[in-house]
Amino acid sequence: MFCFFAPAELLFLFSSVHFQWGQANTHLHLLHKNLSFSTMIDWKSAPFTLGHSPDPDDAFMFYAMAEEKIDLRGYRFQHILQDIQMLNERAVQGELHISAVSIHACVFILDKYALLSSGASMGDGYGPMFVVRAGTSLPDISDWQACREWLLSRRIAIPGRMTTAYLAARIFLGDFNHLVMPFDKIFSTVQHGKADVGLIIHEGQLTYRNEGFEKVLDLGAWWKARTQLPLPLGGNVIRKDIPTTVRKDLSAIIKESIRYGLQYRDPAVKHSLHHARGMDASLADQFIGMYVNDYTLDYGEKGRQAIHKLFSDAYENGLIPTPASVQFED
Repeated sequence: MFCFFAPAELLFLFSSVHFQWGQANTHLHLLHKNLSFSTMIDWKSAPFTLGHSPDPDDAFMFYAMAEEKIDLRGYRFQHILQDIQMLNERAVQGELHISAVSIHACVFILDKYALLSSGASMGDGYGPMFVVRAGTSLPDISDWQACREWLLSRRIAIPGRMTTAYLAARIFLGDFNHLVMPFDKIFSTVQHGKADVGLIIHEGQLTYRNEGFEKVLDLGAWWKARTQLPLPLGGNVIRKDIPTTVRKDLSAIIKESIRYGLQYRDPAVKHSLHHARGMDASLADQFIGMYVNDYTLDYGEKGRQAIHKLFSDAYENGLIPTPASVQFED
């Protein structure tokens, strides 16, 4: 059977095919151009921005890089020290090449960043704490339900809404009355009566007694008893628009920096003391040991399981918009 086309129909058909081929050719050209541009960039010509918090554990992790104790493979790094909530917010904007972030923040940056397999801060039976001024009348603190009811009737100072401390608190409490403060202002906020309770992170977990506070509940201990897993608090992320081969190089350098610190502990701890607010060398070493360990070299199966559990519980409680699936960069 033959099909005949009028001249106008033939012209339209030819034009349509020609247009579609031209469109495809343009797309191929742009793809080739973008790939060529990516491969032409000299990734060693300018420093990578590397964000981390001004804390002993992060300083310990990046000691070997900052002091060039290891082979940096020709790459250069600009260390940017900022509060973890600020780093979380900058990651949402995709501003830094590599950054420490709260695990909670990963939910909001998965389109831009992959989670490095090294750099984890895990609370294995310990973690963020609810604290109050010493002498405050408390419920039976061994009874989690009593603690929960008591905390829900108080105003709580938190270190940021994208911190894992806040996410874990929401899983434990649900909605609660809170105000956001920089993590290093939480003690003073409670002392001056602007909040009844402080949700503390970082070195405050070891220094709170010296500051005149007592513990109500440790969220890391609650999480471990409930799940038999560590509480994944923080990690390092890397931008996905960096070529795969370069990302692998950077991942290997960061892992080697952590390994070097663990191997040459004394000078690494000494380096970190510049950021040890209110801690002597012994206490700083204890704090570093809590958050720089085998999990920091690699999450491992249990660490990955802990992240999955945190996000699945958060999703089931309506605390995150999607059941996040984290991409790891090995």
